[in-house]
Amino acid sequence: MRTTGLTSRTLTALRAKRPYPAVTITLPTHRRETDNAQDSVRLRNLVAEAKRRLEAAPDVPRDARFDISAQLDRAVADADLRYALDSLVIFAAKGEYEVWSLPRTAPERVVLSDTFLTRNLVAARERTRPYWVLTVASDHTALWGGSDGSLQQVRAAGFPMAPEPGDNEDVEREERIGNAPGIYDDERTRQYLRQVDTGLDCLLAGDPRPLYLVGLAPALSLLDEVGSAAKAAVSRVPKGGLAGGPAKALTEALRPALGEQAARHAERVIQRTEQAQGRRAFAAGLEEVWQVVREGRIDLLAVEENYQRPVRLTDGHLIPVDADEMISAEHGPAVQEDIVDEIIEAALDTGSEVAFVPDGSLAGCERIAAVLRF
Repeated sequence: MRTTGLTSRTLTALRAKRPYPAVTITLPTHRRETDNAQDSVRLRNLVAEAKRRLEAAPDVPRDARFDISAQLDRAVADADLRYALDSLVIFAAKGEYEVWSLPRTAPERVVLSDTFLTRNLVAARERTRPYWVLTVASDHTALWGGSDGSLQQVRAAGFPMAPEPGDNEDVEREERIGNAPGIYDDERTRQYLRQVDTGLDCLLAGDPRPLYLVGLAPALSLLDEVGSAAKAAVSRVPKGGLAGGPAKALTEALRPALGEQAARHAERVIQRTEQAQGRRAFAAGLEEVWQVVREGRIDLLAVEENYQRPVRLTDGHLIPVDADEMISAEHGPAVQEDIVDEIIEAALDTGSEVAFVPDGSLAGCERIAAVLRF
């Protein structure tokens, strides 16, 4: 499955506690055929490691060990690496398994716990939240739905739209070569863009998403002038010739704008943590954040993307465990192989917002921070 199929209900079900062990395998994969030949070998190696750890775990009953091993085999059979994205996640527990392909990389890991490791799905869903792209030209306006780094043209809210037929059907092209100056002063064009504005307003009212506008600067400027809906755009790409796609060229043109938007989102998250620190509505570091998340006090949880930490829970406190020194016999319910994922799940269960930021962004906060509700 891909993150386009990841609903809040599905994520909640995946986060539910299960009889120990619930096995999670994560594997960075390759989209290109020349690079992904190694992926199947690495996946088999990780599955073999998971089975060895099941054999070595003293708390796993024999029937559960055989069942989970069989579930892992079924998952591998279902994982079609020819169509891989940037990582593969396999969940297996007694009587169940799931396979997810994600458009973001994940570290190579095998984790045994009483829940599945869902942080990679949460982060992927955050990064692949759907957005709208409106390609605007004086002779044609199209709507595109974006997610998972891909675009697909959408027929909704009256889109695609075109002006009423006139004497010249390719006015934007002729304007670019100098044969039809002043097209954006033409009343027919203005009326057409008013219709675009009305359609866009209806679209955003019914399905609000971040909006990206693509088109020549005069077209985008006139759209602003004749209406108000376009002012909701989070970014504008002043590039013509893309009203009809193709999707690949449009995706490439949007790439810098999407990257800038992601950077702005990270900046806003950091700013919120800094403001909360000034108000003393703030927690940082694993121990502090672990305490407040259990109290349901977190409004926003900020986590560096690749931060992970194994710990042992002792008397309600977190005792760090060196991952390099952990041996198979130590893997059991007493050891949380990734307490960061446990914190993320607990935050989501209490309605907190979870945001991932680039590594190093929270160095002064021990890589994890929380804005508190009270």
